[in-house]
Amino acid sequence: MDNLSDTLKKLKITAVDRTEDSLEGCLDCLLQALAQNNLETSEKIQGSGILQLFASLLIPQSSCTAKVANVIAEVAKNEFMRTPCVDAGLISPLVQLLHSKDQEVLLQTGRALGNICYDSHSLQAQLINMGVIPTLVKLLGIHCQNSALTEMCLVAFGNLAELESSKEQFASTNIAEEMVKLFKKQIEHDKKEMIFEVLAPLAENDAIKLQLVEAGLVECLLEIVQQKVDSDKEDDIAELKTASDLMVLLLLGDESMQKLFEGGKGNVFQRVLSWIPSYNHQLQLAGALAIANFARNDGNCIHMVDNGIVEKLMDLLDRHVEDGNVTVQHAALSALRNLAIPVVNKAKMLSAGVTEAVLKFLKSEMPPVQFKLLGTLRMLIDAQAEAAEQLGKNVKLVERLVEWCEAKDHAGVMGESNRLLSALIRHSKSKDVIKTIVQSGGIKHLVTMATSEHVIMQNEALVALALIAALELVTAEKDLESAKLVQILHRLLADDRSAPEIKYNSMVLICALLGSESLHKEVQDLSFLDVVSKLRSHENKSVAQQASLTEQRLTVES
Repeated sequence: MDNLSDTLKKLKITAVDRTEDSLEGCLDCLLQALAQNNLETSEKIQGSGILQLFASLLIPQSSCTAKVANVIAEVAKNEFMRTPCVDAGLISPLVQLLHSKDQEVLLQTGRALGNICYDSHSLQAQLINMGVIPTLVKLLGIHCQNSALTEMCLVAFGNLAELESSKEQFASTNIAEEMVKLFKKQIEHDKKEMIFEVLAPLAENDAIKLQLVEAGLVECLLEIVQQKVDSDKEDDIAELKTASDLMVLLLLGDESMQKLFEGGKGNVFQRVLSWIPSYNHQLQLAGALAIANFARNDGNCIHMVDNGIVEKLMDLLDRHVEDGNVTVQHAALSALRNLAIPVVNKAKMLSAGVTEAVLKFLKSEMPPVQFKLLGTLRMLIDAQAEAAEQLGKNVKLVERLVEWCEAKDHAGVMGESNRLLSALIRHSKSKDVIKTIVQSGGIKHLVTMATSEHVIMQNEALVALALIAALELVTAEKDLESAKLVQILHRLLADDRSAPEIKYNSMVLICALLGSESLHKEVQDLSFLDVVSKLRSHENKSVAQQASLTEQRLTVES
């Protein structure tokens, strides 16, 4: 190591004189010392103050530039050396060197920048602002035959693509085209894996999704699926998963999804359909998720239902009822839920037996499956009185809903259960449904739902409660009383923050409750008249009118 001290002293002198031969000798000594003991050598380099001189040595014309960049790359492997490299002003000259024609200089420069900025979002953001993305994309195109340089670019893209600020810059280059070109040439699993690792974060951006579709990535992915589907080799299984996951990700963009749907006639859409009956769980999952993504507008949903997709999804669900794959169940239910959104699909899906297929999962203990099951049923019964009545009289279902309304750990499941309870009443307007819900202990949950932080849920609860009061007040009276409904309504009307529709429906409900002696007494005790008369001058016309009507009722009935 004494030798190293001499080298560092000598380097200080030659760095100023720029005598290239002796400079090269010093740099070789440093690289050798770093190879033997990187940590100790780096500490000595830091102590010597030589880093400051390196900035002046990073010049395109010098024959030593690659070695200087290599030394920087080696020392920057140590976390404690990264800030000193930044403080020595090395980033700017290194970025300039990315315009070099010399492949060795490019490689070492890329390594140096990568190591200095490793794990530092702020330094990576600085590189993005200095315009390295278009430069690196250009380099990838020019030097695609050089595997070391290609790898360096991919590592850089992988790091930079994690930053949101990089996406717009990437989208303005031809990265999609270059990556697909590179992908088509790869045979080794590891190289493909590296490309996938860059493509996944890039494909989160909708503009890049479309560019990747236009550059032909989907065809590459479908080919991988076809090649690997029957293999049980670990690498092949991993590649199949990555390819099908990426395929689903590309379908999350509206434009890229619509382009691949091609009116339901597209080759890609047809191939994805064929994944659903497959025996491969990963493909079943990707197929169902892809259908859920295609089912994001009414036109696509109607076309798919008319062309038999529902039967395929029900067959898939059937294969996963007993000890099934939870992710596949979740994906298939997601697809059915989306397909049930257009009005014209509801009756078709009901007559195809979707409710029966979905109800088989009522015993599931998995919250994601419960959540999608509830959402699917709620979509199916929307404005479908007969179906709502049939489900609302299903005691097993209603009891399960009441149980899930208490799932405090799973807000989504709890919210959806409440909404479905309310929907069963609102769409069926059936006395039998209300009786079933009262007997199963569901009333208190609907009353609690009226205090939700979401206006839409408050509203759904109030409308359902008004129907209960109009159709089955005697049956529900005790439960409404013990749930403190009247006090809650008083609070909603007195609160200035309550939305107009909440105030309106609360007053409609108050009028309906007057038919019960005990609830009527509660209304009288709580001086509702004061609150209601104030609302006569409310800026919302419907609220003001309902306040006048409610005031008359309260006065007459007092």
